[in-house]
Amino acid sequence: MEIEDIAVVDLFCGIGGLSHGFVREGFNIVAGIDIDQSCKYAFEKNNKSKFISKSVNEISGSELNKLFGNYKVKILVGCAPCQPFSSYTFKDPDKKDNEKWKLLSEFQRLILDCKPDIVSMENVSQLINFKKAPVFNDFIETLKCEGYHTHFEIVNCPEYGMPQNRKRLVLLASKLGQIDLIPKTHNKENFVTVKDAIGNLPPIEDGEYHPNDKLHFARKLSSLNKIRIKNTPYGGSWKDWPEDLILECHKKDSGKSYSSVYGRMKWEEPSPTMTTHCVGFGNGRFGHPEQDRGISLREASILQSFPKKYHFFKKGEDFSSVMIARQIGNAVPVGLGEVIAKSIKKHLSI
Repeated sequence: MEIEDIAVVDLFCGIGGLSHGFVREGFNIVAGIDIDQSCKYAFEKNNKSKFISKSVNEISGSELNKLFGNYKVKILVGCAPCQPFSSYTFKDPDKKDNEKWKLLSEFQRLILDCKPDIVSMENVSQLINFKKAPVFNDFIETLKCEGYHTHFEIVNCPEYGMPQNRKRLVLLASKLGQIDLIPKTHNKENFVTVKDAIGNLPPIEDGEYHPNDKLHFARKLSSLNKIRIKNTPYGGSWKDWPEDLILECHKKDSGKSYSSVYGRMKWEEPSPTMTTHCVGFGNGRFGHPEQDRGISLREASILQSFPKKYHFFKKGEDFSSVMIARQIGNAVPVGLGEVIAKSIKKHLSI
């Protein structure tokens, strides 16, 4: 079989992190589907593919089959929005967004209608807790009943060369035979670190972007937060501040557990998990290891393993840093997309 015989459709594609991992491995992405129209430019520009702005609820199996056309092998991939499966919602089940819980069931519906040869799904690791997330168990059992060989495991991104501590559930399913993830490529002795990933970027001030790279932009800090970051030592957090700088909420027992908030990263370790608020100094350990600012959009994108040449906005146009931070944080790391694509190539003996 040749890779030209294979077509991939990406559900919940966002700006194309998962798709771009497949592109880098030579696959043809025939379409990406996402309800967020703001992702259209980045997805199409970088993946040379069609972006369909539509809710997955509105997509039918026949529409997917039209996209797949006459390709010999159909691959359906995606990452249903993970907010309903986060650790936050597991702690408080009443806060689940039932409509978003249904998105995984919609993914299942499309598999039943479209009958792709290979399926891959990426999501938060908490989804593997069958008791609290029976929807995933139902998903697996349905695949098995449809004749799919299934494999799923929790992937720790640094173990595959990504410079970010991010644990994700990866499912692979195939009608063509047993399928597995490729072996891990890294261990603690050779993890890719923050220094490896972003240590060579030029310094910038908060509120400024580098003249040669508008994405290398760090959000402006308030005068108080500027004082706070100057009082945050290397690898430290708000716990290292003088008493008069500490927020009242952190003085309460309920706030003392948030030790990473207002924290600085360490050069010699992978970064924390990038979130939709990953460029906000007060939203996690997102302070630069040395410079008195939060990380830039460029740094966040690199830690998400997007290549430096990835286009996030049209040249010459203004952009919303809040929007791009959300897009970056929501994305599947490109490196994880590559791992999944390589696993499928191995499965197909390409």
